[in-house]
Amino acid sequence: MTTPSPANRSYIDTKALNSWLIVLVGLCFMYVPTFIDLFRGIWRSDENAHGPIVFAISLWLLYRKWPEMRTAETEQKGSVSAWLILIVGLLFYIVGRSQNIILLEVGSIILLLLASVLILFGTRSAKIVWFPLFFMLFMIPLPGTIVVAATMPMKIAVSYVAEQLLYAIGYPIARNGVILQISQYQLLVADACAGLHTLLTLESLGLLYLNLVRHESFIRNFIMVFLIVPISFTANVIRVIVLTLITYYFGDEAGQGFLHGFAGMLLFLSALLLIIGTDALVRTVFARRNSTEQMSG
Repeated sequence: MTTPSPANRSYIDTKALNSWLIVLVGLCFMYVPTFIDLFRGIWRSDENAHGPIVFAISLWLLYRKWPEMRTAETEQKGSVSAWLILIVGLLFYIVGRSQNIILLEVGSIILLLLASVLILFGTRSAKIVWFPLFFMLFMIPLPGTIVVAATMPMKIAVSYVAEQLLYAIGYPIARNGVILQISQYQLLVADACAGLHTLLTLESLGLLYLNLVRHESFIRNFIMVFLIVPISFTANVIRVIVLTLITYYFGDEAGQGFLHGFAGMLLFLSALLLIIGTDALVRTVFARRNSTEQMSG
């Protein structure tokens, strides 16, 4: 196998860069109106406020992977499956944009990016950027029917656990569905406090943490992915408890005002600390098991 000369390598790099510039110009032409609509509309809501953050992190992850993706470039590019993915992505975009189906419109950008990597760089490069593309799934707004169907049971579960914990430590609290009554105050557990969107946001946070930490053990990664769900649920319970106690001690205005936003930050902080703590616990268990195996061996 021959190594390209500096002149040929420079030509190849320039050609690849020009190809990507064409792709980026095309994507900007297609999706700038889409993202303008998102920023003016659904991304302004509390439930979907994580969308632009997820998108920005995905772009940052793609930027970090660019050198590695370029290094893994192969001569076998532009497979039939890559062009099929491109065609499906374009169809999703056309149908989504024309029929105002946001799920297809936003989701199509993932397919088009994947197809572009496969066509320009090959399969090995696509495997390198699989996580940034997968991470973009969390920015796609879900259909309202799915959100409503999944959110209500979650809100009831979070409300129940919060009520039981506060009652167990002596607070005068009762619950009716997703309404908590503490002293003279009533609190409605809203979708933003314990809904599907919040769970998905915390899931994305946990997966991002695992991707940045990069554990070598598949079993350890699998355990952490599995535990992210109860960790997210626990973080939601903590947020509801904090809001309830803020309202109990400082009044309804404090609970619904500035401190409500603080409780939102507490949600992500508590989730992150729980993820790090759980990861440390799992690491300790694996270290002890390895030490035991070495001693027995």
